[in-house]
Amino acid sequence: MADIKALEVFVTQVRRDILRQVHHVNSGHPGGSLGCAEFFTALYQEVMTHNSDFNMNGKDEDVFFLSNGHISPVFYSVLARSGYFPVEELNTFRLINSRLQGHPTTHEGLPGIRMASGSLGQGLSVAIGAASTKKLNGDDKLVYALLGDGELQEGQNWEAFMYAAGNGIDNLIATIDLNGQQIDGSTDKVLPLGNLKEKFVAFGWDVLEIKDGNNIKEVIDGLKLAKTKTGNGKPVLILMHTIMGNGVDFMMHTHAWHGKAPNDEQLETALKQNPETLGDY
Repeated sequence: MADIKALEVFVTQVRRDILRQVHHVNSGHPGGSLGCAEFFTALYQEVMTHNSDFNMNGKDEDVFFLSNGHISPVFYSVLARSGYFPVEELNTFRLINSRLQGHPTTHEGLPGIRMASGSLGQGLSVAIGAASTKKLNGDDKLVYALLGDGELQEGQNWEAFMYAAGNGIDNLIATIDLNGQQIDGSTDKVLPLGNLKEKFVAFGWDVLEIKDGNNIKEVIDGLKLAKTKTGNGKPVLILMHTIMGNGVDFMMHTHAWHGKAPNDEQLETALKQNPETLGDY
C-alpha cells in the first residue's frame, strides 16, 4: 500500500524542482508541469514496473511516453529523484549541451527518455508502436502515455485513437491531462474539445476518469484501476482533471504561466508555498 504522506512530500519537492529549473534559465513551462506533479509521482513511485538502470528497449518492464514534451521539468525531476540520473544534473536544465533540453530528446542519451517529444500530437502513435511490439515479443508489461488536452486539436491523435481500438491494443493506458488551458488561452476558447468521454467511447476505448488529478491517492487509485482494465481487447484511456500551476497560488487556473518563468520575487513566493522536503539539488 502506498505511503500517501511520503508521496505528498515527494510531490512538494518535485514542484520546487520545477520552479527552480525554469527560474534558473528564465525559460520553460511551469504551468502544466506543476499540474502533473502528482501524476508523474504516482506513476514512477507507485504504479509502474520500471528499472532506473535504463535500457532503451524496455523489455519486461512498463514504459512511458510523454507526448506534451514541454512539461519536461516535471519529467526530469521525477526521473532524477527516481534514480535515473543524478539530481544535481537538474542544474543544467535548458543549458547548451545539456542532456536536459527544453523538450526531451534521445540523442543526448538521458536515461528514462525513449522519444523526442514536444512536436505535439505524436506521443500516442509512438506508444501504440511500443505496445504492439510488446505484444509481438510476448512481453506482458504495459505502455503508458500522457497527452495534453490542447494537443488533442492535432489530427494525428484521432488517427491513433482509431487505430489502437481497431487493432485491440489492450496493453496501453493513455492519460489526458485536462487542465483546460493551452498557450493561447482556454481550450474552450481556442478550439472546444466537446464531450471527450463520449468521443473516446465512440472510438472504442475503455474510458475512466480521475476527477482530482492533484490528489495523489486519487491518481494512484485511478491508474491502478486502469491496469485492471488492460488485456480485455480495448485500449484504456484516463481523463484526468488537473489545475494548471497547481501548488502556486498565483499560477493556478490561468494559461498565463503555460510558458513563462517566475522572476526572483515570484520564485521566492512560490518556494515558500512549497518548502524543501527531500533536499534541493
